[in-house]
Amino acid sequence: MVIPDSCCIVIFGASGDLTYRKLIPAFFNLYLYQQLPSEFSILGVGRSEYSDQSYREKLRLALLEEKVEDPSQLERFLDHVFYQAMDTAGVADYAKLKQRLDELHASLPTALRNTLYYLATPPSLYRVIPANLAAHGLNREDDGWKRLIIEKPYGYDLASSRELDKETHLHFQEQQLYRIDHYLGKETVQNLLVFRFSNGMFEPLWNRNFIDYVEITGAEFLGVEQRGGYYDGAGAVRDMLQNHLLQVLAMVTMEPPATIDADSTRDEVAKVLHSLQPLSDSDLAKHLVLGQYTASSFQGQQLPGYREEPGVADESRTETYVGLKMFVNNWRWSEVPFYVRTGKRLPTRVSEVVIHFKRTPHPVFGQNAPENKLIIRIQPDEGILISFGLKEPGAGFNAKQVSMDFRYGEMEETRMLSAYERLLLDALNGDATLFARSDAVEACWKFVQPILDFKQQEGALYGYACGTWGPKEADELLFNDNRQWRFPCKNLTNTEYCEL
Repeated sequence: MVIPDSCCIVIFGASGDLTYRKLIPAFFNLYLYQQLPSEFSILGVGRSEYSDQSYREKLRLALLEEKVEDPSQLERFLDHVFYQAMDTAGVADYAKLKQRLDELHASLPTALRNTLYYLATPPSLYRVIPANLAAHGLNREDDGWKRLIIEKPYGYDLASSRELDKETHLHFQEQQLYRIDHYLGKETVQNLLVFRFSNGMFEPLWNRNFIDYVEITGAEFLGVEQRGGYYDGAGAVRDMLQNHLLQVLAMVTMEPPATIDADSTRDEVAKVLHSLQPLSDSDLAKHLVLGQYTASSFQGQQLPGYREEPGVADESRTETYVGLKMFVNNWRWSEVPFYVRTGKRLPTRVSEVVIHFKRTPHPVFGQNAPENKLIIRIQPDEGILISFGLKEPGAGFNAKQVSMDFRYGEMEETRMLSAYERLLLDALNGDATLFARSDAVEACWKFVQPILDFKQQEGALYGYACGTWGPKEADELLFNDNRQWRFPCKNLTNTEYCEL
């Protein structure tokens, strides 16, 4: 375990929900398990008027939900937390920030002014804050490293993402930028690389010769909740497909990197994303399904439709579901279809990858043998399940499907870092392996831009009842190819009844 250098951590948007629910608990857990430097400072920055002490009281409420054997640990952690009220959009106020950072760095045992900035703010400030930091020299690395973590979305479409990238690079170099996608911080996503490249029994099968098709699912039971105003301007394509699911697809399909480091790994990710087959008008007509959830009763709950949610326009055509058949145009994956789906108000919350292997060509067993599947569960009930055929007991040679599975929850002696804990620790150590690079972000936007254009032209939008697996047209994407989706449940091995 590498302990980061002493540093100051600056969180812009410090009074927001992301900071309260995710960032501060993640830093606290890293502190509890002695994975932060012994000397560090966390400076919350925002418009709200807090003193250091009143801000600590606010955070104490969030941290009391964490398991703390020694309450004094919480107090010692909060001693490292400070607050600076300022107008983050106004360049003049950054003089206050510079002065406060001077004071905090002076209290650390190193002359280096190592600083990690986290933009937990609305995307409208992603251009403003880097420029204002640079105006006061707070981006310069002649006195220690300076790193900037940016939350998604990285732009609204291809044109805006390019403009954001161009403006950000005026003030920070690419090696200083850490574009965070919490999906890549999940242990099961990272395990894709180890599972593929450390096992000689799987890698020879990981190609078009043995794989029939691949499913990638990112399902949520929740609706838009109180995020209707934001979501109605975004939709499932921007919120999930453009970043989370395409990044997972890249991890599934990438070639083995020369070394497991940031440059080599991200080179291979970028190659895959540049190899995505562009979506033609014909593809959009035949291989894309956009849906929106409608009101229904599910497991005793009366659930509202999307247009009935707070902040959503009465005639909204924003999609809450995307189903897509797509291809990767390279040697390994030529003509292997990838079926990707994501949606809200589906039967359960689950993210997983399903590798469907080709059936045996043996004339006796080829038609009757169960399908071989490899299921990689990202969340919840994280683990891996392999399905294959064995002889049914009794006379004859009838085959039945059986499974072997592994769950991370069974490793009780090993503590798994949460996604944010892992990614924050990597950023503090300067390891960008699990962060998106500029060219990969652009490749993702370039791929989804035809879908955004299709939406703008008011392409077909199908309704689906809350608690179902999306529009029936999404099922037809696979039925037309004599294939079908897997219908997962919260429990990795159970497909009979979906728990919420």
